[in-house]
Parts: sequence; C-alpha cells; structure tokens
Amino acid sequence: MTTSLADVASSNAALRAFLHGLPGVDRVGADQRAAMLGTRSIKTTAKAQAIDLAISMVDLTTLEGADTPGKVRAMSTKAMHPGEGAPRVAAVCVYPDLVHVAVETLKGSGVKVASVSTAFPSGRSSLEVKVSDTALAVAAGADEIDMVIDRGAFLSGDYLKVYEEIVAVKAACGDAHLKVILETGELATYDNVRRASWLAMIAGGDFIKTSTGKVQPAATLPVTLIMLEAVRDFRATTGTQIGVKPAGGIRTTKDAIKMLVLVNETVGDDWLSPDWFRLGASTLLNDLLMQRQKLTTGRYAGPDYFTLD
Repeated sequence: MTTSLADVASSNAALRAFLHGLPGVDRVGADQRAAMLGTRSIKTTAKAQAIDLAISMVDLTTLEGADTPGKVRAMSTKAMHPGEGAPRVAAVCVYPDLVHVAVETLKGSGVKVASVSTAFPSGRSSLEVKVSDTALAVAAGADEIDMVIDRGAFLSGDYLKVYEEIVAVKAACGDAHLKVILETGELATYDNVRRASWLAMIAGGDFIKTSTGKVQPAATLPVTLIMLEAVRDFRATTGTQIGVKPAGGIRTTKDAIKMLVLVNETVGDDWLSPDWFRLGASTLLNDLLMQRQKLTTGRYAGPDYFTLD
C-alpha cells in the first residue's frame, strides 16, 4: 500500500470512509460505454488472433455436484490440447477435493490448477472453515484459489470483516494466487461493485472476479468495465497491478471478443495476457474452437465434433 492507503483498514469506520469516498459510478454512462464498445467489429486476421488469445485466457471450469475424477481428467486433457494448433488454456478450475486429480493430469503442461474455496458459492461458513478449505486445496497442489466474499457482511456495511477474511485466506494461500469473487449479481449497485473491487485489492487479492457463475446477472460488460477501471485506478494509486476475471454467462466467441475489446480500450495492452485477464467458463471453449476452425478451413464443425465439458 502507499501512504495514502496505509491506514484505510485500521477500522470499519476508516474503511467505510474510504470506500464511500470513491467517485460514484455514472450508471447510464457505464451502460452506454459498455454497449458502444460491444459493437466494435474485428476483421478476420485480428479475429483469429483474438480467438487464440481468448483460448489462452480461459479458466476451464467444472463446479457441479456430479463432478467425477474421470470428468476432471478429460477436461484437463482438453485444457492441454484444445484443438489442432490451438493454444492451451490458462487453468482448470475444480472443487478442492478434485484438485489432486487435475494436478496429476496437468503435471508439466503449464496449465494452472485453480480451486474454489471458502464455502463456495455462498461463503456462508466460519473463517476457520474458509481458511481450512483454502489450505487443503493448496496442500493438494492448487496454483490459484478463487474465494468468495461474505456478501451479507459487505451489504450490511461490515467492511472490516470482509477485509480480514480476505487477508486470512490470502495468508493461507501461501504462494498460490488469490482471486476474490465479488458475486456482482448480489451487490445491487455499480457503486458497490467499485467499492468491493477496491476492498478486495486493498486486502491483497491478486485478481478480482465478477461471479461464481451460480447467480445472475453475472459477468456483464458494464460490471466488467467498472472492475477494469478499478484495477487501472488502483495501479495508478499504488503501483500494483491486479488481474480481472469475468465469469458466468460468457458462452460465445462474440462474448469473449467483446471482453477483449473492453480490456484493450479501458486498461490497454498491459492486461491483455492470461497473467492479468481470465475468462471463467465451462462452455465457451467449444465455441471458440468452432469459430477458429471456421476461420482456418472455411467450414463450421458441428458441436458434436468437440468433446463436451
């Protein structure tokens, strides 16, 4: 933190004063800018590059109660080899009890293993359970942890509790990177999205993430725009760069390219990398591969051509 942020987390009152002192979000302006950027067209050569970049940013995800070791192995294999000539994805994201399966399958591939934790997706558990949940995933080999904030505490104004939980989970991560899920669909206002983004960054999150994918609306363009503006302003204030991960509802190549345009126009090339921008998705990859094949061969492959995730 810089000197100006050093005392922000000294009390709930100090956090409240800082977060509520952030500039308010012009909702109409944010919606209009996101809509305008969403209409940008990309020509064939640039589109091919954008598709490969999007593939390299995907956190290929399965977070269902019916997940099995076999499904995780199959998904991990696809993550390493999505299609002929296609880049590998950024990470595979699974529940903590299946981390070891992904680690074994992905060993040496360069694909990261991410795990949700902290009583995902509700976050309704004690801090002790949340820290233990995180520590178990890290011990199993997770490179990245996707935690959920306590939205009830945030919405009731208990910012210090949210801050302290993020700090504790970050400590339990050790060398693993921490993505902080805001669950923007439950935050009600764009001002809250901006405040939650700053709170997560001040507490030490390496990434801020829109959603669990279990609540709608999830990764909308305006919400992602606000979070991108937050990381831009945070770097300008502190010198520290934080990543952004929209997740939930990103299903098509068109959706993914809109996100990349948003990144380029809002924060620039510094974030156009899997190190700083991810796309959390379970079905997006197949559409990216279909569009990629169309550009390469001139023919669409049917959805049955690709494995289901």
